[in-house]
Amino acid sequence: MSDLDAFIAGLPKAELHVHHVGSASPRIVAELAARHPDSKVPHDPEALMDYFTFRDFAHFIQVYLSVVDLIRDAEDVRLLTYEVARDMARQNIRYAELTVTPYSSTRRGIPDAAFVEAIEDARKSAEAELGVVLRWCFDIPGEAGLESAEETARIACELKPEGLVSFGLGGPEIGVPRPQFKPYFDRAIAEGLHSVPHAGETTGPETIWDALNELRAERIGHGTSSVRDPKLLAHLAEHRIPLEVCPTSNIATRAVRTLDEHPIKEMVAAGVLVTINSDDPPMFGTDLNTEYGVAARLLGLDEAGLAALAKNAVEASFMDGPAKARLAAEIDTYTASWRP
Repeated sequence: MSDLDAFIAGLPKAELHVHHVGSASPRIVAELAARHPDSKVPHDPEALMDYFTFRDFAHFIQVYLSVVDLIRDAEDVRLLTYEVARDMARQNIRYAELTVTPYSSTRRGIPDAAFVEAIEDARKSAEAELGVVLRWCFDIPGEAGLESAEETARIACELKPEGLVSFGLGGPEIGVPRPQFKPYFDRAIAEGLHSVPHAGETTGPETIWDALNELRAERIGHGTSSVRDPKLLAHLAEHRIPLEVCPTSNIATRAVRTLDEHPIKEMVAAGVLVTINSDDPPMFGTDLNTEYGVAARLLGLDEAGLAALAKNAVEASFMDGPAKARLAAEIDTYTASWRP
């Protein structure tokens, strides 16, 4: 391990773009597959490496949904959620806004109240036992259409779990226009939730503009294509609208061809508030520490630069003011005391 890798490993961090089911480690996926032998998902953690090799974004969605199908009861939900937090604790992630897709579970027969109770129970245990603060972004699976949007908004606005802070939109972007989801985002925003849709990952800047203008986005998931539109980059920078950047994910899903071609450098040069995230880490063979190492190489960062990047995530998070100040101070203290 290099000095920089060691610094990253100990650096207190927040993560803002990481998916609930997509964070299931091979061990947990294999355990769930063994519990549900009718699934096509391999039971062997090593075989999952090949299974998680994606031809393109559409294939990634297909594989992702096959893993979603392994989450069939409230105990599966609780187990997955707590184990995700355990993996975060090992990386010194202090705070995470986990993207959760209730519709994927409720349509498979898990009662909405039982689903919410399971994630909330895991959240409270994770904070008490592991020191990881979890908050939820309930997101619409765009490929499932307006029925899923209605169900997601209903669960978010009627059940109102304590850990819920935001409302999102994921899944494929091609053929899934953002404006159709406006009524559901309006409802969530009226209930006090923040708007954080995915946009501009596999489509152009117009999708990001739609997310901003129609869905009132406060952060953008991915935003990879923003660099194609100088006016958009200037708007994001001026209004301090963060991008949730996930470098390895973008390569794995073929949204970007190679890491050296990743547009993160142009984003930073334009003054955009960039945060680093892992998206679906085990599926992409990564974790947040690895993504910070990738960012360090792409942006030429030293320890101070990485600490500033970590503080970007704190600023862009939906923590309250005192919590942001505490985590920012912890990052500063760690960095000041660091000795290679």
